[in-house]
Amino acid sequence: MTPTTMHAWRVRRPGAMNTGPLEWVGSPVPRPELAELLVAVRRCGVCRTDLHVTEGDLPVHREHVTPGHEVIGEVVEVGADAGEDFSAGDRVGIAWLRYTCGVCKYCRRGDENLCPKSRYTGWDADGGYAEFATVPAAFAHHLPSGYADSELAPLLCAGIIGYRALLRAALPPGGRLGLYGFGGSAHITAQVALAQGAEVHVMTRGAAARELALELGAASAQGAADPPPVRLDAAILFAPVGDLVVPGLEALDPGGTLAIAGIHLSDIPALNYQRHLFKERQLRSVTSNTRADARAFLDFAAEHHIKVTTPEYPLSQADQALSDLSTGRIAGAAVLLV
Repeated sequence: MTPTTMHAWRVRRPGAMNTGPLEWVGSPVPRPELAELLVAVRRCGVCRTDLHVTEGDLPVHREHVTPGHEVIGEVVEVGADAGEDFSAGDRVGIAWLRYTCGVCKYCRRGDENLCPKSRYTGWDADGGYAEFATVPAAFAHHLPSGYADSELAPLLCAGIIGYRALLRAALPPGGRLGLYGFGGSAHITAQVALAQGAEVHVMTRGAAARELALELGAASAQGAADPPPVRLDAAILFAPVGDLVVPGLEALDPGGTLAIAGIHLSDIPALNYQRHLFKERQLRSVTSNTRADARAFLDFAAEHHIKVTTPEYPLSQADQALSDLSTGRIAGAAVLLV
């Protein structure tokens, strides 16, 4: 029988992690709407977007929101209008994108990630830093077998957004890819690119992250702003640091693309057209993902069994996990155990 109360984290007041922006509370278990599922949370990944929501880098969309959008859980209740894709007892994933209108020009052409009415888990609606969460059934994800819950959780955002960023970077077959920053998303994206035959070079500040990059098969790993040993055909900026756009563009061969994977980025310095953009170098943003991206990536991950490095924290220590993320003390993608 589903309990009536639960433990959850919520954003008390957005601010730096050392100001205590989160609070651990008891709250009622949410009730699913007619087209929703109620999910007992088993794992929730710790994503940098959660940090942006908690610290106020992103505008408040919901007061006192519960963060978390890389959720693995078990369906415990199915709304009357939720369809037949899920049943009680199914393992299910809840990701960042939780609603699009389906009728705007972007949705109609397959770009639902650009829908002006889109809503997001852990920003517009309460997320997975809790014992229970709801999700519209149309935006819930079936999950590949062969993965433990902790391995699956980071795939639901870090993996999906990295996959879309790789598409946006337009890496040619067998090309040389640069990754700026090497946290949860980048360490998954590196494996996708390597499985596709790319040569991967990593630029990141942390020694542990550089070591992990080399263990996973990167051809080189150096400091965050250091030049790679070869010119790059494409690059992805994962670190939310606008200053890194300059070395990222300077490292590109003519015709190369730098894709910015994050939802938030500090200010970009002035660019020199001749040095940074001429010869058809491109700078592209990445905005969320589509459900088609999610399906394609999860199928790819299942086929290639992408490995995920997952330091684990109990749910009651989510604030510590975010603090460790903010100071670069996490190698891989942290996961909360519920």
